[in-house]
Amino acid sequence: MKVPSDQQAGEILVGQIGGRIVSIERQSRWRPTWFADVERDGAIERFVLRGDRPDSEAYPLRHEYTFHRMLEERDFPVPRLYGYVETPGTIDAFVTSFVPGVPHFDGVNDADRDQIVDEYVQQLAQLHAIDPTPFIEAGLVHPEPGENAGMVGHRHLEGKYRSRKAHCDPFAEFCLGWHHRHLPDARGRLAPCISDTGQFHHENGHMVAILDLEFGHVGDPMHDLTVWRMRDTLLHFGDMQKIYARYEALSGEPVDLEAIKLHHFAGCMGNQLMFGAAVEHPMRDTDLMTFMQWNSETNLMATDFLCEYLGIEPPEVEIPELREASHDPTFQQLIRSLGEVSTSDAHLEHEMRLAFRMARHLRRRSEIGDVLDAADIEDVHALTGRKPVDWADAQQALEQFVMADATVGRHDEALTVLFHKRNLRRHMSLGPRGSSMTRHYECQRFDGQPSRVVQL
Repeated sequence: MKVPSDQQAGEILVGQIGGRIVSIERQSRWRPTWFADVERDGAIERFVLRGDRPDSEAYPLRHEYTFHRMLEERDFPVPRLYGYVETPGTIDAFVTSFVPGVPHFDGVNDADRDQIVDEYVQQLAQLHAIDPTPFIEAGLVHPEPGENAGMVGHRHLEGKYRSRKAHCDPFAEFCLGWHHRHLPDARGRLAPCISDTGQFHHENGHMVAILDLEFGHVGDPMHDLTVWRMRDTLLHFGDMQKIYARYEALSGEPVDLEAIKLHHFAGCMGNQLMFGAAVEHPMRDTDLMTFMQWNSETNLMATDFLCEYLGIEPPEVEIPELREASHDPTFQQLIRSLGEVSTSDAHLEHEMRLAFRMARHLRRRSEIGDVLDAADIEDVHALTGRKPVDWADAQQALEQFVMADATVGRHDEALTVLFHKRNLRRHMSLGPRGSSMTRHYECQRFDGQPSRVVQL
């Protein structure tokens, strides 16, 4: 389905809520979303038009809308809904109020941050305490009879991955194999879950609203204590162990740390499952460099976790010396030209920034890509005993090896080491050495040891 232009988005919006568009601007983000000022009855109000994903849907937009509506009806602090819109020829969308505040804690002292985070944890505990039956009756994804509730969200995302897979992905298959041998057990727990947790705005020392409910479903509430461990690497929510203790006090039930660990691993591999196909076969509106960076960063988080869980020292890799090429001046000129583009159009500026990052990624691949590919090939050779003829052959051989071991796990440690090195090499190729694109943030560890920032 087609993504509407800004003018079309404005027409869709006022067709739903009435009034006159004063201004509308598509947001510089991976999902089609517009902020608009609308004049209604002599007053200007701000609204959000939230569109469907054109290339990487997790749950149908109707499903997200239903979960959002049910939270609003139960007085949870979420943006106000103004209806669902179907427009022939373009993606579906729905309209919400605009929420003030910010998602990060830059410039916020620890005491205020802890208060804001505590208010969010209170909302999670309240959500998990309500009856899930109406959510199930509304048609939201939930466990089938006899199914382990801990698997619901993960099972759904794996199904989406399988339906879109038309490429070789040995890392995703390795993760899924390990995951199926280490399933989080809900132990009878069942509740409405946000799943993609840690997304909320705060203002003046208090939480304003919970945002982005597209992964909402009925499952294991321990799932909601995990995904924001990844988001914490950039937003800094505080000590997750203290947050868990507070949730425990509010819910009156002990947290299941083993289930949390396994949900965390499944969450880490989620981006690769969701965006892997879009990276391999991007559409015109695919936010390619964003997806590549997300996949790379969270894939490293997955192997970080496995190293900790299996007691393996994370391997390091060498950063190759730069290789000069005759086309270097052309690359440099392209990067310089894209980096100097300036425009007042926020969406166009975002697209030019992505093009700039793509050019820097391709320049980096030109400088060191052949060495990285050769190292990947040699790792597969050492593992399988057969020398692949090229990188694509190595991909296929590695996926076959992984699939043969998926139900057994005889080679878990060797494959963890191999994939961690591969993930590091992929990460270092995202941009120039020392750039933010090649920086990796480890999640808070479960054993209390300090996490690191790895700069490639």
